Amino acid sequence: MEKVATFTAGTYVQEYQYKSFLPNNIREAGNVWHTFDLDLLLEDAARLLGELNAYSTLVPDVDFFIRMHTFKEATASSAIEGTRTEFGEALLEEDEIEPEKRDDWLEVQNYTKAMNYALGSLEKLPLTMRLLNETHRILMAGARGENRFPGEVRRSQNWIGGATITDAYFVPPSSERVPELLSDLEKFWHDDSPSIPHLIKIGLSHYQFETIHPYLDGNGRIGRLLISLYLVDKGLLKKPVLYISDFFERNRSNYYDALTMVRTQNEIQHWLKFFLVGVKQTATNSKGTFESIISLRAKAERLALQLGKRARKATQLINHLYSKPIMTPRNIAKVLNVTPQSANSLARAFEELGIFREMTGYKRNRLYIFQEYVDIFTSGIR
Repeated sequence: MEKVATFTAGTYVQEYQYKSFLPNNIREAGNVWHTFDLDLLLEDAARLLGELNAYSTLVPDVDFFIRMHTFKEATASSAIEGTRTEFGEALLEEDEIEPEKRDDWLEVQNYTKAMNYALGSLEKLPLTMRLLNETHRILMAGARGENRFPGEVRRSQNWIGGATITDAYFVPPSSERVPELLSDLEKFWHDDSPSIPHLIKIGLSHYQFETIHPYLDGNGRIGRLLISLYLVDKGLLKKPVLYISDFFERNRSNYYDALTMVRTQNEIQHWLKFFLVGVKQTATNSKGTFESIISLRAKAERLALQLGKRARKATQLINHLYSKPIMTPRNIAKVLNVTPQSANSLARAFEELGIFREMTGYKRNRLYIFQEYVDIFTSGIR
């Protein structure tokens, strides 16, 4: 085994009345990952990620289900930043959301739009800061951070925690240093000469991005989105089916502690172990989610056959529910091109079969949810 390289995260730089942290270029990280423990974790994580990738290519109509994965990632990543939108609420239309919850709901919707934009762009363009800047612009549009220069790398000092910069928990590098650091990070993504496995590179990249903190707001969400984008860009995943924010959200304090320990104690291996454990758990859970979906799909199709002449329309509706599992009778009528009476009748039939659960308790303006399907994403496989 090669000798493990020494990792130095960076240095503190005296600014006016405070110190900022200047990270070393990430391309200087070298062979910091090559230890026995990390090699074993990396082997397991890469194997499980490969199994998930293969599985996702075998699932019929996988794009239906990816929309739900995207909403789950958006909800979990936003929750880390304090946004309080439940997964079920994220699936609703704006006029179905209580007014006091709409700001949080909008942030989750923006995350979903930003992710879809970035993944679509990767089909034509490589992963670059230019792409991330446009993704950031979409993320912040019309949301609470819209006055904090959406889509632009910061030109002023920011900080994390504390009422003022002098008592901040962490002060990232000064804005003058940011362009050079981002240039180094972008070259790291596309430099294939160092023998660093992709899972290690994206683990290092996420740490570096969060340390640079290049935007005035939205850094955590873009940094976590970067993980999915990198895996797709490098071909480790054909489809964006690994969303690690749920793991980070469930282990939030450990997530922040692991990042902090790199800066304060040069503990890069501790962070990489935490990250690879997250990849392993998330890949395993995601594969389990697909298995549960396939089982439920077969069950729902059997139930639809009980509806006789309406079975064809029922199957059509079930297929639509995989990407939009909360519906009104008006939605159903539009999707199936049937009368309002037929839509109401089919919704009631789905309720009797146990496919639907009515959410409101009202006699009018009813909302129906494909509860068993949504539960797969909210309960997960721990």
